[in-house]
Amino acid sequence: MADTSPIFQCKDLKIEARPWDASPIPIVKGVTFDVKPGEVVALIGESGSGKTTISLASLGYTKPGLHFSGGEAVLLGKDMITIDPEERRARRGEHVAYLAQSAAATFNPALKINEQVTESAVLHGHMSQEQANKRARELYEALELPDPDRIGGRYPHQVSGGQLQRLMAAMALVEKPSLLVLDEPTTALDVTTQIEVLKAFKKVIEEEGSAAIYVTHDLAVVAQIADHIVVLYGGEVMEQGPVEQIINNPSHSYTKRLMSAVRPTPSAGMGEGATGEHRREVPALEVKHVTAGYGKGSDGKPAVTVLRDVNVSVERGHVVGVIGESGCGKSTLARVMAGLLPASEGEVLLDGDALKPALADRARNELQLVQFVFQMADTALNPRQTIGEIIGRPLTFYHNMTGRARRERVLEILRLVELPVEFEGRFPAEMSGGQKQRVNLARGLAANPEVLLCDEVTSALDTIVGANVIKLLERLRRETGVSFVFISHDLSTVASFADEIVVLYAGRVVEKGPVDQVLSPPFHPYTRLLIASVPEMRVGWLEDTMQTREAMAGISRGVTITKVGCPFFDRCPVAIEGTCEKIDPPARVDEHGHNHVIECHRQIDELGAPGAAQSAAASAKKAKVAKKANGGSAAAAKAAPAKKPAARKPAEAKKAAPAAKRAAPAKRATAAKKPAAAKKPAAKATPDDLQQISGVGPKIAGQLKTMGITTFEQIAAWKKADMDSFNEQLKFKGRIEREQWVPQAKKLAKAKK
Repeated sequence: MADTSPIFQCKDLKIEARPWDASPIPIVKGVTFDVKPGEVVALIGESGSGKTTISLASLGYTKPGLHFSGGEAVLLGKDMITIDPEERRARRGEHVAYLAQSAAATFNPALKINEQVTESAVLHGHMSQEQANKRARELYEALELPDPDRIGGRYPHQVSGGQLQRLMAAMALVEKPSLLVLDEPTTALDVTTQIEVLKAFKKVIEEEGSAAIYVTHDLAVVAQIADHIVVLYGGEVMEQGPVEQIINNPSHSYTKRLMSAVRPTPSAGMGEGATGEHRREVPALEVKHVTAGYGKGSDGKPAVTVLRDVNVSVERGHVVGVIGESGCGKSTLARVMAGLLPASEGEVLLDGDALKPALADRARNELQLVQFVFQMADTALNPRQTIGEIIGRPLTFYHNMTGRARRERVLEILRLVELPVEFEGRFPAEMSGGQKQRVNLARGLAANPEVLLCDEVTSALDTIVGANVIKLLERLRRETGVSFVFISHDLSTVASFADEIVVLYAGRVVEKGPVDQVLSPPFHPYTRLLIASVPEMRVGWLEDTMQTREAMAGISRGVTITKVGCPFFDRCPVAIEGTCEKIDPPARVDEHGHNHVIECHRQIDELGAPGAAQSAAASAKKAKVAKKANGGSAAAAKAAPAKKPAARKPAEAKKAAPAAKRAAPAKRATAAKKPAAAKKPAAKATPDDLQQISGVGPKIAGQLKTMGITTFEQIAAWKKADMDSFNEQLKFKGRIEREQWVPQAKKLAKAKK
């Protein structure tokens, strides 16, 4: 019988801060919960609720200045607080492992990945280097990392953010620990990478038989990975219970408040929109035909081109949201606008006047009008300067303010960003993440700019603090008329705040227009993928999403910058082979949407609804197959459709499927090739869109229909023998095992009824 005793027990845990000149301050106030084998327990709550502090107790560790004042942290029967320090050190890594939020900060940039992944196991003497290398190779494969044989030989900067996050998981798992502590491992990742990492974590936890403590403020993520939820506020447990109970039926008012702050699925009509009060004849900022990159090639152009022929316009008092995955060029675009990265081609215009490409060549008044708000306030703010000095520096630099006038303006700006004036004398280390981000904004506003470039300013903040920052930005826009370029991978935030959206992929604008048009059909296939990848606060959403066409086609592949053709070709479920990879897509204007432009080889009406372009692709494939079957002549190709079987009614499909099931394998193959002869189809029947089944692309859909497989019911009735028979005839290899088609077909058939 399997051991079901808890792997970790947090018993009435108490932690306090002990200032040298004051009484102890309680931080964690009697927290109790268990973590059982194979279970993922999520600790949720806003910033400052004690999530990370409590999770670190499983390692017997507290941050500097904090001390255990009571309770127990029992790992596999031993209290990590009171055991001998040497034994505690030995248990770290072997029995419990910690995954930090920032993988980039965890890895040593000077050492190769494999050396760092295997270090703990070799250092503790549990494995030889050869054994550790073998174990690491197995984990790379289990975590679905590309090229598992060679990825360990790369340096951290040579892999993407999502890959580095999974490599950190491999580092933690190499010694097969019983407990994993996952501290916000997906917070700063884009939506598609987040799905990849969540799927990999879930798979490895199940296969390795580990348990996990998952620290996060994202309830949509919790719904996908957790079994049990502990809701924390101010170092106390507000409520706890199974994930379905907390998500669907929360009892505590604070939990309900957290639920109400969850960002909704991005859709049209979420934002208020600009009033036009501050609009001028020319845009506040405009980017025209910009190409930019890094390094210098022999021809004077960038060695690595990131942006290609990018055009973006920012109206006065408007918010332009720039969305896309990591590596798509969002931050590069902002750097070009600010002059931090000079463009190799094109120009940047401020109020209609061209700016010098490089920051050093711009006039001081031009620098003042375009300000950059960086993503990480921790690294953007000087830790040795007070808040008053940080905000006051641009006042002196741009406006020559000193003395009392400068101090009064500093206090005025603090009130503007809703911070107490007492914070003037504080240092950044004495403030929370949300407060530091407000100071980051205050510094930019102190220059009195026309345009603020906000680079992922809410990505590392919890939902409540992030929502408050967005409300602040909305108020600042109304009161000051400042324009925003809002870079984010959070589509829900962009949908609620932006007036226009620019969708970047591999350095190119694939879609742009007013927010309501971009978030409504027709979509560029990449925009559809991004929207489909936004987690919903629903248990089972991850599994359902991984079965969609968009996810199967595009989630597992990274961004590839190409010189010709559409860069999304290798991830697109509706790609036109022979065209998309060879010819740059045309810009198509949506006649029903004001200034809504989509760059795609597909016609606008093909992109209007799910399955429209797939159906067109299937039709083209059928025509191609018919032409080939009839000797390749144009006349034969035109005549071919008359020989194809017409669609069956669902009732006839149900009768046909059992008949095929009962037939012997040899006869079944023959019957499948000539389904039209078996039963005369009804004229009114319409075929199902088989491409709603993951793994059924245009090529397979065309082959299925030529064999008379036109409905979900037919595929839902398949058994293994049927599968084997059809596999012999389907020459094109699908992206997933075809055994997965049957449960999907059953769901789709049921939904159709």
